[in-house]
Amino acid sequence: MVREVYKEASPSEFFYRNRQLAGFSNPSRALYTAIRELFENSLDACELHRIKPNILISLRHIESTSSNTAIYKLYIQDNGSGIPKEYVLDALGKIFFSSKYILRQSRGTFGLGGTMAILYAQATSGKPVKVVTSTGGKYIVSYVFQIDIDRNRPHVISQKTIRNNLKWRGTILELYLEGNYPHASRYIVSYFKHTAAITPYADITFIDPDGNLFYFPRTVGIMPEPPKETLPHPHGIDLETLKRMIKRSPKSMTISEFLMKNFHRVGKMIAKKFLRYAKIKGNLRLGEMDNTLIEKLYRAMKTFDGFISPSSDVLSPIGERIFKEGILKEFNPEYIDVVTRPPSSYEGHPFIIEAALVYGGSIPGSPGEIVLYRYANKIPLLFDEGSDVAAKVLNNINMNNYKRPMDKPTALFIHIASTKIPFKTVGKEAIADIPEIEKEIELAIRYLLRRFTTYTRKIERKIHAERRLRIFRKYLDLIGEFSAKIIDRDKPNIEVLLEKLEQRYRIDKIKES
Repeated sequence: MVREVYKEASPSEFFYRNRQLAGFSNPSRALYTAIRELFENSLDACELHRIKPNILISLRHIESTSSNTAIYKLYIQDNGSGIPKEYVLDALGKIFFSSKYILRQSRGTFGLGGTMAILYAQATSGKPVKVVTSTGGKYIVSYVFQIDIDRNRPHVISQKTIRNNLKWRGTILELYLEGNYPHASRYIVSYFKHTAAITPYADITFIDPDGNLFYFPRTVGIMPEPPKETLPHPHGIDLETLKRMIKRSPKSMTISEFLMKNFHRVGKMIAKKFLRYAKIKGNLRLGEMDNTLIEKLYRAMKTFDGFISPSSDVLSPIGERIFKEGILKEFNPEYIDVVTRPPSSYEGHPFIIEAALVYGGSIPGSPGEIVLYRYANKIPLLFDEGSDVAAKVLNNINMNNYKRPMDKPTALFIHIASTKIPFKTVGKEAIADIPEIEKEIELAIRYLLRRFTTYTRKIERKIHAERRLRIFRKYLDLIGEFSAKIIDRDKPNIEVLLEKLEQRYRIDKIKES
């Protein structure tokens, strides 16, 4: 008989052993994921405080480890809010310690991306990470540390505090990690380009190991409103969450007070109506509630239809103007149309779908192809497209019902902003098939296709009219001359006739619908 040994694994050890769950499955994907996670942390640190982002990312080859992989030095600097000194080590050196464990729209979902990048770097290079940060106060702090995997905590190797005479604010990270840049390069560059398309208010510089500089300049001075923290909606919690909320609240609090304080858009009248529906007294103290009563409360929450839908004013969509300006900057299309759908919700979580249809310009793809670009909370999703709800919707739409030019590729940009993005995996690359989200994406795509069909027909009419005018130009002069001789009159002014024909056939610049 083999004796089984039981032991507890720390969060750091679990993700160290199962790093593929967070997108660190191989050297190529890991390099892409590490850059993405740290870059998104920098963007969030700027946008939440309405700071126009200036972000520099540098990747330098240090030494080859095999024919395909090498150790790289990753350097990233931002001008964001900085990390308060008391949180620096825990925020970067402890799995599941984050500022994102509140209900608010953010790029990060699980609060472990940045720390996972550091953990992966440590596991593959053996070198510590260096962080330099300041919130703009009197001092700049610097730490060199590694993660103690067994105890899930940072182990400080050195630290330094210097005076911040220039009032610098931001964060700098330096770490060494194994990767395969030649294989990952196209994904990394595409990621920055697609991010720049929806953040034209950001100034992004990337220097690759070959010394190539990719610069995505800021072209607009406006920024989206930052997202706001909100309370959970009664339809958006599970039984265990409800139990924990009750446990953390004062036992002397009444159930009516509990509902008004802890749930989104639950006021005195709504709480009163709900408790009447649930057949629970409003003056009941939380300390008097047992599991049976809590379960009764939870079941009533799921079936009561009197709760107000969650508000969308806590969200931070891109906005039609910014969305359009970013796409124009990066792809220079011949045609662009943007739509923002009315706010909706699923399972108590508000969301907004924004979409753009783009034709021509520098959109990659073959003639007639429809290229899909997916975003979630301003994150480009480059992998697992076939598993995404947007791809499913697009595949179910019969394109034969819509007229579009087939000489150049067309692109669809789909963005969802929500307090909770229903990703299928920890890697955050594909959105689940939520019926409410699926419906809003379909409505947005069909709306854009109908407008594009109108534009296409205008273009066809213009082409047809220009063809007729070319024929007129070719023969009208001869016809005029011949006709004048027959009736013994002066030859008519052909240019005046052509101008009248142009007006008749409306040969002018076709405007976008």
